[in-house]
Amino acid sequence: MPRRTFPGRPLRRLPRWGALAVLALLALALAWSALPWPAPVAPSPTGTRQAAAAAGQGGDFALYARLAERVAGGENYYAAALAEHRARAYPVRPFVTVRLPTLALANARLGRGPAGLLVVALLLANLAAWHRALADRLSLPERLAIVPLAFLAGFAAFEPRAGLSHELVAGLLLSLALALYRPGLLWPALVATAAALAVRELALPFALLWLCFAWVERAWREAGALAVVIGLFAAGLALHAFMVEQFLQPGDLASPGWGGLQGPRLFLDALIRFTPLLAAPPWLAGPLALLPLVGWLGLGGRLGLFAVLWFTGFALVLALFARAENFYWVLMVLPAYAVGLALVPRALADLARAAAGPPAPRRAGRA
Repeated sequence: MPRRTFPGRPLRRLPRWGALAVLALLALALAWSALPWPAPVAPSPTGTRQAAAAAGQGGDFALYARLAERVAGGENYYAAALAEHRARAYPVRPFVTVRLPTLALANARLGRGPAGLLVVALLLANLAAWHRALADRLSLPERLAIVPLAFLAGFAAFEPRAGLSHELVAGLLLSLALALYRPGLLWPALVATAAALAVRELALPFALLWLCFAWVERAWREAGALAVVIGLFAAGLALHAFMVEQFLQPGDLASPGWGGLQGPRLFLDALIRFTPLLAAPPWLAGPLALLPLVGWLGLGGRLGLFAVLWFTGFALVLALFARAENFYWVLMVLPAYAVGLALVPRALADLARAAAGPPAPRRAGRA
């Protein structure tokens, strides 16, 4: 049975009334995004979780750097992690408040410098992969815009402490997986997704969405491979929970939970903080942060539909569950999200064409 396919450029296929409705909704959304924003805090690739409680301790980066040092010195990761969390008044309950050990082990084995160079290499791999992924579907101006947009959206990779940021590394891996996916060549995207899962459990929705696509497309071998990866991740996460439990002590702090209900502006605000949009005036930064989603919607096909569902789904996660200090979660969708900005002109052109309706038939001339 052949694989199911998804239509390209869906906006040009809309009926006239549908295109007009989308244009009206887009105008309202852009006007909303241009409203005045609260003064943003200085961006940080890992955020400022528990900043008040950890005053004077250096925040998340200092925690992760110290963990790598202790692991390099021969200490057990979990013993060191819970000790450092307690010293900095960070929660250790539930177990997901303690990060997976992958980055700490990598930094301990490789050293901070080489680990940081690997993050830069991941960004460069993204640039090459995205140029190749869309080269045969875009016009020359669109192709020329892809690499600079991805570079600017992933510029945090050059931050000296980038190798300590779980969300940054996982986001680069997921963006790479999205660009590398080919129906006939599964393993590069699968390896990148598995690596992202090993770094940050927030990559799980990406893997589950991919599994849903494989099922809808009747790609059973692909679905089976994904099921194996997700199963291995579940086993690893269960082991992580077990190990955290072994080192808990009475009185250990618990997280206040993840029911922030911050709304969709947190997603756009976070995008602004981690991209050059931070230097733009708010009336411009907000719409520019929103427009890439329109570009991805206009692309269509499997890639466009997958990207729209992944980005909107993750934006919903931030809107519903993230606390204000969890804004750094948005790194999970960068730099791929920003590539959609290059696709905006074609999306708007397709909408305008559909809104104008079919051309009037020509009248036959006199014989």
